[in-house]
This record gives sequence, C-alpha cells and structure tokens, in this order.
Amino acid sequence: MRQRAGNSSLTDLTRSRWLSPVLFLLAWELACDIGWISPHILAAPSTVLGTFKDMLVSGELASNLIVSLRHAILGCAIGSGLGVILALCAGLARSGDAIIDPIIQVKRSIPVVALTPLFIIWFGIGETTKIVLIAFAALLPVYINLHSGIRSVETRLVDAARSFGLGRLDLIVHVILPGALPSLLTGLRYALSISVLMLVIAKQINASEGLGFLINNARDAMRTDIILVCLFVYASLGLGADALMRAAERRLFVWRPSLVEI
Repeated sequence: MRQRAGNSSLTDLTRSRWLSPVLFLLAWELACDIGWISPHILAAPSTVLGTFKDMLVSGELASNLIVSLRHAILGCAIGSGLGVILALCAGLARSGDAIIDPIIQVKRSIPVVALTPLFIIWFGIGETTKIVLIAFAALLPVYINLHSGIRSVETRLVDAARSFGLGRLDLIVHVILPGALPSLLTGLRYALSISVLMLVIAKQINASEGLGFLINNARDAMRTDIILVCLFVYASLGLGADALMRAAERRLFVWRPSLVEI
C-alpha cells in the first residue's frame, strides 16, 4: 500500500514538473498572438516549431548540425585525450606533478575565450581555431577530475595490492585506474558540456557552415525563429551528451549503491 502511494506521489510530482514549462509556452504564444511581443524581438513558439520542421525537411539543419558535431567531437576528443595523459603523468609521479600541475593551474585562471585572439593569430580564422578552442576548454575538467581521482585512491588498497606482489604497472592498471574511473567519467561529463558551450562561441568566428553560421545569418536577417531553433539544438546536444555519460556510468558502475530517497 505504501509502495502504491509512493509511486502515485512520484507520478504527480513528475506531472507537476511539466506544468510551469507548458504555462510559460502558452503565455509566450498568447503574448505574440496579441502583439505584445514583436516577431523581430521574439518569434512565437508555433513559428519556431514551423521553422524547425521546414529546416528539417530541407536538410539545412541536418547538414549544418553535422559540421558542428564534427568540430565538437574532434575538439572534445583531443582535449580529453590530452587531459588524461597529463593527469596520468601528474597523478602517478611527483616529478610530473611538480612540472605539469602548476602550468594547468595557470591555465585554469585564464578564461579560454580570452585566448581567442591569440589562437586566431596562430591558427587563422579557419576551422583549426575552432577545434583548438574546444580542445583547450575540454582539457581542464578531465585533467582536474582524473588527477583528483588518482590522488584519492585509498592507501589501504595500494598497500594491500603491494602485499600480494603487484608491480608498479599492475598496480596502476588494476588498482589506481579503476579507482579513479568514476572521477574520469565525471570529468568527461563536464568536458562534453563545455565542448557544446565552446562550440557556440567558436562557431561565431568567421563561420561559413554549421549552427553558428545559421545564427549569424539569422541575426542579420532578424530571424529570431531560426536563432531559437539553433539554440534549441544546442540545448539538446548538451542534454544528450550528459544523458549519454549518465548511461555509461550506470552500466559501468552497477555495483555502486544508488541514492534512495526516504
């Protein structure tokens, strides 16, 4: 009986979470219909939905989305890979930590966006600059979380592994890295989110294709419906990336106890 009541309350809570977004959309649509909001200021939800369908049918949205996804995935992969390598070097050796960690901390205090003019001078205004910006942003969360995870592995586990005769390489592979894996996945979650965020910024640099190109053209034409469609796609990419990493965590860590609400 208590379980049924609990399931019922959970269902009611889930339904109530949709109430405010639906009311917001209805109010937005009404304000646009009666002329309180100009379409040049903000397009109505129905107009945005129609534009979204038209861009899907024409293939314009899909082709530009593929370009943006390619840049985001490539930049995130490069940055995450470098972050893993640097974190392993700094986390597994004191000499590596003394050399690498201070440089990373200096980088941490400098906003990636502030480096954009320098990257443009070095790499030009082509696609390389966009990928480097995304990679540079994705590196930091992976490094920080993995470095912290390596240093947080319990000393008792390490001592127990040594007592069984494990060498340095086996100790790293079978004890330290599995213990730091949850921290690595947390870093990757942040890296994917930051990659989508940096994609928005990077695609404003002389974009000739991609979602940023669509936004720039829509801005010049005062097409707020297209801008909102692209923003919706950016938001969906961020949510999808986070959901993907959460699913990976659930599959990899089925042995971990779940949080149970009382």
